[in-house]
Amino acid sequence: MRSPHGALRRAAVIANPVKFPDVDLLRHQLTQVCREHGWDDPWWALTTVEDPGGTQTERALEAGCDLVVPVGGDGTVRAVASSLIGTDVPLGLVPGGTGNLLARNLDLPVHSRREALAVAITGRDRRIDVGQVRAWEEDGTLHEEHFLVMAGVGMDAAVMEATDAEVKRRMGWLAYLGSAVRLSGDQPVVAGIRLDDEELVTRKVRSVVFGNVGRVQGGMPVLPDALVDDGRLDTAIVAPRGITGWPGVAASMLTRGSLGGQNATYHQGDRVDVRLAEPTPAQVDGDPLGRVTRMAARVLPGALTVRVRSDH
Repeated sequence: MRSPHGALRRAAVIANPVKFPDVDLLRHQLTQVCREHGWDDPWWALTTVEDPGGTQTERALEAGCDLVVPVGGDGTVRAVASSLIGTDVPLGLVPGGTGNLLARNLDLPVHSRREALAVAITGRDRRIDVGQVRAWEEDGTLHEEHFLVMAGVGMDAAVMEATDAEVKRRMGWLAYLGSAVRLSGDQPVVAGIRLDDEELVTRKVRSVVFGNVGRVQGGMPVLPDALVDDGRLDTAIVAPRGITGWPGVAASMLTRGSLGGQNATYHQGDRVDVRLAEPTPAQVDGDPLGRVTRMAARVLPGALTVRVRSDH
């Protein structure tokens, strides 16, 4: 397939080598898919610990690539997508991690890299929202990040932090369940929460989660009403009253908040600001961010183009 300028279209593949025992085999497989669909051989780059995808994406844009495909975990996808925000170059999603949560929420292939790349090459463009967070550590250190799936403070981040990487590799998303059970009895943290321009509300919480999509591992609807392109930021405030409150949290998730009382409440808006009484674990798209005393999030409507199935 040729671009409007007559040259063969070209995809950039930005791969996280930690995720693949044989990077050369991965390159061969994806190159075959490109050739089968009449595209040029892919422009290729690998991520590093120091540069998880941002600089590589900028170089791909400078090279004139028609599509940018991160192949790695949700962190790799986020790093690449952050450099595509505000451009018209689409993001293609090819599975490489244990979560692949954005792909799952967009009903994209998550078990076959060949099928996923074929969709990225032949599909249609869809504009989706992006979340943006600012988080402050106790010493004033500021983190500014984008997220495509969810970000949050509290138990959700503690679970991510506590889950062993090797166990996660072997067990997938089930690895998080053990950590969640171990941490379920921990004490809540006092948080002051401001939703949009509403008054500050102080509560004891286990987690405050901001989301761009609704489902996490196993299809659990953490944010039941979240849509990836509704221009809204969805927030869940998880505040179970002791161990016995967790069934209420589950009931609230499964019934869109109609059951479960105040154990979990849901809100939609443009922004949210959370101030914590003590340093609390934070995460962005599953990547630990450290311990913070404040985290603010907002939505950037339609900021990213993603390639999805042509029939969706």
